Amino acid sequence: MKYLNARDVFPPNLLSELQKYIGGEIIYIPKKDNEKAGWGQISGTRSQVISRNMRIVEAYERGSSICELMNLYCLSEASIRKIVYSRKTVAI
Repeated sequence: MKYLNARDVFPPNLLSELQKYIGGEIIYIPKKDNEKAGWGQISGTRSQVISRNMRIVEAYERGSSICELMNLYCLSEASIRKIVYSRKTVAI
């Protein structure tokens, strides 16, 4: 999120009206719900987690133990179990 000066964005009549309510303050204007990106889509975190989970499942299927995967990926036993037992991969 970047800072924008209202003088550069709003027409003068709208700026004047906004100044009546919040003059000199900072305000956040959220995107419309249909324009919001899903969790991790912009940063790439979502695809990284999906890729990591696929590697965990593959390693488990090749014989790695839950304990080995916990140590390798620094995740809790519950997290590893959830990943390997669900065996679901979400499309990127």
